[in-house]
Amino acid sequence: MLTMHGNRITFFGHATFRITTPSGKVAIIDPWLVTNPQCPESLKKVEKLDVMLITHGHHDHFADVLPLARQHKPMVVSINETAAWLESKGVVHTLGMGKGGTQRVGDIEVTMVHAVHSNSIDDDGQIIYGGEPAGFIIRLPGGPTIYHAGDTAAFGDMKLISELYAPEIALLPIGGHYTMDPREAALATRLLNVRHVVPMHYGTFPVLTGTPDALRQATKDIAGLEIHEMQPGDTLG
Repeated sequence: MLTMHGNRITFFGHATFRITTPSGKVAIIDPWLVTNPQCPESLKKVEKLDVMLITHGHHDHFADVLPLARQHKPMVVSINETAAWLESKGVVHTLGMGKGGTQRVGDIEVTMVHAVHSNSIDDDGQIIYGGEPAGFIIRLPGGPTIYHAGDTAAFGDMKLISELYAPEIALLPIGGHYTMDPREAALATRLLNVRHVVPMHYGTFPVLTGTPDALRQATKDIAGLEIHEMQPGDTLG
């Protein structure tokens, strides 16, 4: 059984999530809201934002970073090169970091971990190197510990993520083409040794053909595993 200790996780569609802590602090991971076809209209206007976590700079994870940063002035956590680009655009509260590093941001503690993908930023039509892509281990007040994998393939060091950080919930891409598909996400689930998985990054574009049902089939032998198929607008906790 998943216990959230008063924390809440809301799915905005694709790979965007909002975390709300018991004290009312709000963090958003990979904000793609306004042009995200999965995001409900009621969630496209953000009333409060204290922290942004950015796994990488591709449009479908990054499109609303600048407008939200300028409006709310949250603490923005990303890899150093992305933070430097944001600073060049006038973002004032950047917290650049590297993989393996940990920092406390408001109510949450964040560790940056590896992801197997790419990272670039579209700067008015010019492609800018954004540093390496990443995932995040997010420790919520009182628990649980969440792993947002970002965009990634399965990789063997997910076992190290399990051993070092013991996440209880994994937010895993399953769409395929740009990231893991359900078969690979099933292996990731085994390496991570988690009992709660939230599928993400599927169905938004035609090439993202992986489905939660396919993930269930590929993991049906894992005792006690719960696949939380969240619809955009759904909340855990």
